[in-house]
Amino acid sequence: MLPSILQNLRIPVVASPMFIVSGPDLVIAQCKAGIVGSFPALNAREKDGEPPLLDSWLTRIAEELDRHNQANPDCPAAPFAVNQIVHRSNARLDRDIEICHRHKVPIWITSLGARVEVNQAAHDCGGIALHDVINTVFARKAIEKGADGLIAVAAGAGGHAGPLSPFALVQEIRDWFDGPLLLSGAIATGRAVLAAQAMGADLAYIGSPFIATSEANAPGDYKQMIVDSAAGDIVTSSLFTGVSGNYLAPSIRAAGMDPDTLDSADPSSMNFGSAKAKAWSQVWGSGQGIGAVRDIVPAAQRIDRLAAEYAAARAAICA
Repeated sequence: MLPSILQNLRIPVVASPMFIVSGPDLVIAQCKAGIVGSFPALNAREKDGEPPLLDSWLTRIAEELDRHNQANPDCPAAPFAVNQIVHRSNARLDRDIEICHRHKVPIWITSLGARVEVNQAAHDCGGIALHDVINTVFARKAIEKGADGLIAVAAGAGGHAGPLSPFALVQEIRDWFDGPLLLSGAIATGRAVLAAQAMGADLAYIGSPFIATSEANAPGDYKQMIVDSAAGDIVTSSLFTGVSGNYLAPSIRAAGMDPDTLDSADPSSMNFGSAKAKAWSQVWGSGQGIGAVRDIVPAAQRIDRLAAEYAAARAAICA
């Protein structure tokens, strides 16, 4: 049984938090259109001496969604989520946990490590905690440490993708876990959302198609590259963050490198706030599902399409 906060969405979709790309504009648009919007806490960057930008982002999101709900009581916005990178390289983690707890963030998404205290903070303010995993070993650890649900990050996902087929990953998790399960990996159409449910997931976790939206905090060239590219243009590498991830080959070439001869990185070098990470800021991540993305549109329009495709797929199967 899904927690009540994940029920009654327009379609069973959570928008994944994307590095740099996801911010208040995109999250608000996603939630108003009926799916869970999310952003990484680390996207809210401020200069030294300035008040925490995360604080003002959360205030804005909550106020705008509240205004929407008051004006549209029959069509309320979906809840939002904040992603916490719990790896030891995140020097802001404790501060960001306090801010999210104070704002009573309803959905917490954790990545790159499972931490009991983060899950406890989510529960203490009335929220739920979802942890992203690439195999059953990490999945079991996350549940043991108090996560409420899992995000199965399968092969083909954008960002830090796992190596396993979604069929294998969902099957192995469902063999022992009957709680909330989301699936990530090349999901870009309503038909794919339904397929994720048929495999055993409760919801789909979608990121890359939302890069090509008006509200995404992405350069125009990045958005157009999503439209112009397909699965064959995706390269898997650990060079850029120390963790294996999927990237657009054209952006790697534009940065002066050969996507076919990239070196690997030592996982101990992982640091998302370092100068080295910033050096790769023009190397752009993406999942393999972008062949279905053919234009740059407002997020609400993309969600309308997903909803229509999802309804059509359900009707075709039930016919």
